[in-house]
Amino acid sequence: MNLRVPTLPELQRAMQRSLLDCADGDASTWVIADGLDAATRLGIYRNTCASVLSSALRLAFPAVQHLVGPVFFDGAARLFVAQAPPRSAWLDEYGAEFPDFLDRLPQAASVPYLADVARLEWHVNLVLHAPDAAPLDIARLTALGEAGPAELRFQSHPAVRLLRCEFPVDVIWRAVLERDDRTMEAVNLADGPVWLLVHRTQSGIDVVRLGECEWRFTAALFLGKSLPAALEEASCDDAHAVLALHLARGCLVDASVGSGTSARAFRRTSP
Repeated sequence: MNLRVPTLPELQRAMQRSLLDCADGDASTWVIADGLDAATRLGIYRNTCASVLSSALRLAFPAVQHLVGPVFFDGAARLFVAQAPPRSAWLDEYGAEFPDFLDRLPQAASVPYLADVARLEWHVNLVLHAPDAAPLDIARLTALGEAGPAELRFQSHPAVRLLRCEFPVDVIWRAVLERDDRTMEAVNLADGPVWLLVHRTQSGIDVVRLGECEWRFTAALFLGKSLPAALEEASCDDAHAVLALHLARGCLVDASVGSGTSARAFRRTSP
């Protein structure tokens, strides 16, 4: 019997329905048996797809896996994969919705901080894979001349993220990854919320706890607001010290005066 050859989009849609919805109808008609029936062949592809996506989640959320154990994690990962298939072929981008999924998962309710740990790990993942950029050269700020702080704006490094969590997840995350049971036992969940800065350094990923005021001031700066506007949102007594620390950490890559397309920008140039 001669079968119509499907177009590539038809075949892709059929495989998508088979892999994600277990609906093999269309795809099975285009499978050549050759020793294995269509259902078995498609099942192999489906299991491989779920396994690869679960592995991607294990790589992105190692502390979460340690907290709940590999069996629980694998079960949760497969439930998530079924509900939230990837939208991109780049697996480093897969898992953004996993923390919220864990927050809604009834079986994870006994670990109330689990979703927040996952949120921190996702931010670590984003920072780890973010593009690089040369940090702002402090000496270049003198080129701003007479503009004054009222017009001064900054651009944050691509490998910097801010995160607020209800629980002290920075302590939990480090304790779990370092297998520090003593610190883990001493964690007081009432020590939250915490305001965190996640950034990439030459030696790895650093998670810094900020005060609430420092965090809000930093968030305003990272959004490109002027210094006075950032101070208005969070009136920090040590705002200039916070800014100096961000410059020293390399969290800022660009400075400008003015706004819009007319702004004059200054960044460190390559030698």
